[in-house]
Amino acid sequence: RFQDLSNLKKIGVTPLLDNHVSDRYYYQIIVLTGHRQNAATKSKVYFVLSGDDDQTHVRTFVDPYREIFQRGGIDAFIMSVPKSLGPLNFIRIWHDNSGPGSSASWFLKYIIVRDLQTMEKFHFISQKWFAVEKEDGRIERLLPVASDSEKQQFSYLLTKKTYHSVSDQHLWFSIFSCPPAAKFTCVQRCTSCFVLLFSSMLLNIMYYDLSNAAKTSNRTSSFDLAIGPLHITPEQIGIGVMVEVLTLIPSILIVQFFRRIRSRQQFSPLRQALNKINPNTPIVTSKKKRRAHLTFPWWCLFIAYALSILIILVSIFFIIVRGIEFGDDKVKKWLTSVLTAFFSSILFTQPIKIVFFAIFFICFFRNTNDDVETNEYIDEYQMNFNEDDEEYFQSIKNYSLVNVQARQHVNRLTECEVIHAREQRIKEIQMWSIIREFIIYFVFFFLICSITFASREQNSFLQVQHLRKYFLNTRQSTNDYTQITTVTQFWFWLQNSFISNLRSQQWYNNDIPKYLNGYINDKSNRLIGWATMRQLRVKPSTCSDQRIMKICEKDYNFFNEDEESYSPGWTNQTLDETYSLSINNSFQYRTSNELNTYVFVGEHGTYNGGGYVYEFRGQLKDLQSNITTLHKLQWIDKKTRAILIQITLYNPNVQLLTSITFLCEFLITGEIISTSYFQPLNFFTFTSIFQLICTIIYMSFIIYFMFIQIRVFLRLKWKYFQQFWSLIELGIIVCSWTSVAIYIWRFKESRRISSLFKETNGYVYINLQLAAYVDNLLIYLLGFCCFFGMVKFLQLLRFDSRLLLFIQTLQRAQKELISFLMMFSIVYISFVCLFYFLFVSNMLSCSSLLSTTQMLFEMTLMKFDTSELIEADAFLGPFVFAIFMFLVVFVCLSMFLSIINESFRKARENPVENCEIFPFIMRRFICWSGLKRLSMTTIYAQRDTQMRSQYCNPIESFSDKIDQMLVKIDKLYIDQKIELKRLDKIQFSN
Repeated sequence: RFQDLSNLKKIGVTPLLDNHVSDRYYYQIIVLTGHRQNAATKSKVYFVLSGDDDQTHVRTFVDPYREIFQRGGIDAFIMSVPKSLGPLNFIRIWHDNSGPGSSASWFLKYIIVRDLQTMEKFHFISQKWFAVEKEDGRIERLLPVASDSEKQQFSYLLTKKTYHSVSDQHLWFSIFSCPPAAKFTCVQRCTSCFVLLFSSMLLNIMYYDLSNAAKTSNRTSSFDLAIGPLHITPEQIGIGVMVEVLTLIPSILIVQFFRRIRSRQQFSPLRQALNKINPNTPIVTSKKKRRAHLTFPWWCLFIAYALSILIILVSIFFIIVRGIEFGDDKVKKWLTSVLTAFFSSILFTQPIKIVFFAIFFICFFRNTNDDVETNEYIDEYQMNFNEDDEEYFQSIKNYSLVNVQARQHVNRLTECEVIHAREQRIKEIQMWSIIREFIIYFVFFFLICSITFASREQNSFLQVQHLRKYFLNTRQSTNDYTQITTVTQFWFWLQNSFISNLRSQQWYNNDIPKYLNGYINDKSNRLIGWATMRQLRVKPSTCSDQRIMKICEKDYNFFNEDEESYSPGWTNQTLDETYSLSINNSFQYRTSNELNTYVFVGEHGTYNGGGYVYEFRGQLKDLQSNITTLHKLQWIDKKTRAILIQITLYNPNVQLLTSITFLCEFLITGEIISTSYFQPLNFFTFTSIFQLICTIIYMSFIIYFMFIQIRVFLRLKWKYFQQFWSLIELGIIVCSWTSVAIYIWRFKESRRISSLFKETNGYVYINLQLAAYVDNLLIYLLGFCCFFGMVKFLQLLRFDSRLLLFIQTLQRAQKELISFLMMFSIVYISFVCLFYFLFVSNMLSCSSLLSTTQMLFEMTLMKFDTSELIEADAFLGPFVFAIFMFLVVFVCLSMFLSIINESFRKARENPVENCEIFPFIMRRFICWSGLKRLSMTTIYAQRDTQMRSQYCNPIESFSDKIDQMLVKIDKLYIDQKIELKRLDKIQFSN
């Protein structure tokens, strides 16, 4: 209702303030402003209308009571002239660019000028910007009168029809954008929307009521997503769209019923304006009749409202009555279909209806005089202009020699002023673009940080720290897992430390641990399933020189892995002694598919997912007995290359899953490398509404960035990949969508694990190795997203002079740096090979190429201890170290600094021009915030500039004063002559 009241204030036909009192020939001018962003203007708009017989002086569009030229607005004016201008030729229109900020520019669609005496209409099509910063930068244009062929162009008609249809015909959008002069009010539109919404809800509930309950409840779909109370399946989406299509026809009928109801009081803005100008002017109704439309009397409005309320109440009644009988699943499906129907109405049926009817009427019912947008402003009231009126005709004839209207001062910008205004406006646009970009990036970075940190549980470190101390026993020298160097130490740690920690035992006061079945001995972590110990072995092989030794052991790889099954003791013979099932199975080879395990990468090698597995199942005494038996049977022997112990724990206190892997690698040199891996997994992300909202908004940002980057790519083609910031944006988009795909997989995996845990009460083996890999990958991707998002902040400082200087320096040194990098890489790789071959057997830092590269990098940074190098070789160590320091540190780094210094000098001598925007922003911010007061010199300079802009040279205004004096004299002469004629008539009649 408030919107309807505000629309009433916008309706009206305004007489121009510069109309002359004695002028009796009237034109109606209708100006249509575009719907584009920043299309409205607050600048003063001037025009000159020219015809075959005459032209007007400079006239001004002014309305003292309401704002004109608003976005998508229609403004009607009455202009009076002394006599007819004849057939109109063109209109010259411009503005003074006096509006603040974006309100200075103006997008003009077209102008309709109607001769109120002959009822002839003239169209002046613009469809251009009057702005210093857009298109061609012009604020003054000459618009010729449009011909019939121009008015019948398909593109012009489609644009005009579509814009009007979206603002008036789209049932949902028109609530907020309905034309002010439309008789179909916002209240009536809201009523029609409620009728449409409740009708679709009723049809949806009728469908689910009539459908077979067994069919709908037991039907499964490959795509089934549950989000809160919504149950999204293709079936529900299809039902919603189908119901919306069915409710389209009733909604069109109720809308047309409202539209065709006549107003109770016929309101004519044009007649009111004409009466305001001259109450004595005779006005007659035009003899031209409009095409008849079916309309209803005003009292049918009550019938329309009553019918709408009845439909809504009936729908609510049946929804409540039938909805009570529905189950929870059916209500979720019904709610999903209702929301689908609602959004399909907004985004699907209404837009298609608009486009279809627009193209249909343009193709088959094209009419150049059918101005739908301005129908409410064009009434069939015709001015009865009688040129036989002797007094008016004589007055025009008498003052035709001095018929010079008083000119007004027009602030018309010169070419230099337009250029200056364009420069200032471009700086303002860049300033607001940077501010808007900064806000968007800040919100985006906040969202990505919220999502990234929400995926990491803050108790993860404490959980891992506790489990490390619990299993590794670093404080006990005899049971320290990290100090294992022999097979005997491994069996000792397994029997005396690991097994006892694997089962919940008595409390410190010898109480039995109640309700802790399945927990490990820390009483906090629940063991999911059981722990497994998997061995990987190699096949027996012979030595190359059998004169010394016949049997040799080789290192592990995928090709020499032993995949045979044995009897206990690694024999192929049948034993008389019987062993438990666990012992027998531990000598049987099982594939990775049977174990649901995957390839594992260790410190020394990469190991397959299969192997010989012992399962830690049973009570504590059984486990101890089995481990002792395995030790006696030499389950670990010379062919053993790796032992992997894998455990999955769940801590319900912090809702963390932990995948633990102990890896002992048995090298052919006799050494044992013991490592451990603790991977906490948080599958319970997005447990709050805030996290879900952040994720949805974040993905909306990603889609928005995708559209922007697609447009940039289409503009730049393959040069797009040569820009640094384009690669950063591409990295964010790729990492984000990959993270979404991985998260969906992890979500399904978490549901599978949860269902297995509920079905078996936790007594089933679940391997989280793959889940841990994928979780790490997800964390890496989110970390890269966070990194790229932080780097994007540097783009906001691209107008800073210092950062621009740094970027220009790197760009100028690009070729030289590439050449230097190639030379430096060759020298560096040469030294890596030299140090590796010289000290591979004497230094741990040179035991591999990767560690050697790391050591030389530390040398370059002067962070290297030379004592280890001297101990390795007293002569070669210091010698090659000195050569490396001289060639790499002194020579190469000096060359690098020389290249940078030379490029920096060239960049400083040739600065870029875009560095002025940052000081401009700082000046605006300081003035806005009041942190610094303007000096008196600056105030006087601004005041002088303003006074010069408003100053009028008396010599220039002399002709205007003479014109005003002539007008007054002419008016006085005409008034006296009319009075004398009136007296003569009275005397003659007497």
